[in-house]
Amino acid sequence: MIVLPNIDPIALQLGPLPIRWYGLMYIVGFVGFLVLGKWRAKQPKSPVTPEQVDDLMFLGALGVILGGRIGYIFLYSFDKFVENPLILFKVYEGGMSFHGGLIGVLMASFYLAKKYKIQFLQMGDFIAPLVPIGLAAGRLANFINQELWGKPTDVPWGVVFPASIQDGVLTPRHPSQLYEMFLEGFLLFIILWFYSRVPRPIGRISGLFLLFYGLFRAFVEFFRLPDSNIGYIAFGWLTKGQLYSLPMILIGLGLILYSCRKKAKIA
Repeated sequence: MIVLPNIDPIALQLGPLPIRWYGLMYIVGFVGFLVLGKWRAKQPKSPVTPEQVDDLMFLGALGVILGGRIGYIFLYSFDKFVENPLILFKVYEGGMSFHGGLIGVLMASFYLAKKYKIQFLQMGDFIAPLVPIGLAAGRLANFINQELWGKPTDVPWGVVFPASIQDGVLTPRHPSQLYEMFLEGFLLFIILWFYSRVPRPIGRISGLFLLFYGLFRAFVEFFRLPDSNIGYIAFGWLTKGQLYSLPMILIGLGLILYSCRKKAKIA
């Protein structure tokens, strides 16, 4: 087993300003989006110009942060919000929902697609390959902050999280954050990035993103402990994360089938 050192959630202290690992990982995701987005925008037949990528990153960042936080509160901690509405603003304590952040990004994308007279699915196909880098960085922050850890295990790579130690008992757990970092981050990026290097039917890349993210997330949930205030919602194994991933899988499949009937191509 691997005993994780107790890492300070504050990565840097700049005078009175604490820089947390979460903040650094968000910067990694946004910078990665900007750099890769500029490169994609310069390719032939790109529906987005390099200048428009700046707007995409700015509004997309707002969508991720606002949607992610509001989504977490309403999807996972609504009871705590009713007791204390101010927890909505305590982002520094953790608690961001991918599904809420996705809705925020979709709203930003819809607005910019209208503004720049681009088909919504074209905008989605452009953005999809740029997202997984930020997902990978976010899961690494989860690992460093010792949150969302996995179930007890006897696999050789099981990790003992100091925050999970009770009465001096060292319990190795699945590093489910790293599983998600690899599947939802690196592997999903490789699939989408290389698949999108040639023109594809409109909606195909967006569909693949939704399908594979939903499948990867639902799979890792079998190794990850649900939030203690929620637990399993059915059958002794079904989690809210799996439930919320099901619509993504279905919509992703629907978009792929839809794209099979279209001849229009995008870069």
